[in-house]
Amino acid sequence: MPAYLIVDIEVTDPTTYADYIKAAPPSLEAFGGKYLVRGGETETLEGDWRPKRFVIVEFESMEKAKQWWASTEYAEAKALRQSSASTNMVLADGIPPT
Repeated sequence: MPAYLIVDIEVTDPTTYADYIKAAPPSLEAFGGKYLVRGGETETLEGDWRPKRFVIVEFESMEKAKQWWASTEYAEAKALRQSSASTNMVLADGIPPT
């Protein structure tokens, strides 16, 4: 079952975060991750949530997503992100259509 990584990022250091943007994709691809949304404009239709930078990544499973997040392949990019942005990240199981 697919899984979706949903991320709301507030960039605090654009220069370092630009390095993250370059470093993250190869690690995602190594674990079968695929960007569905990467930045771009957002519009709140209900509630108070105002994401700064919104990202959605699809993985083949929750296990693959967790392996990626904990991997040595992602470790350097993760450190760049954590030092240059405030992040809220959740992982959700995809629900197949009925």
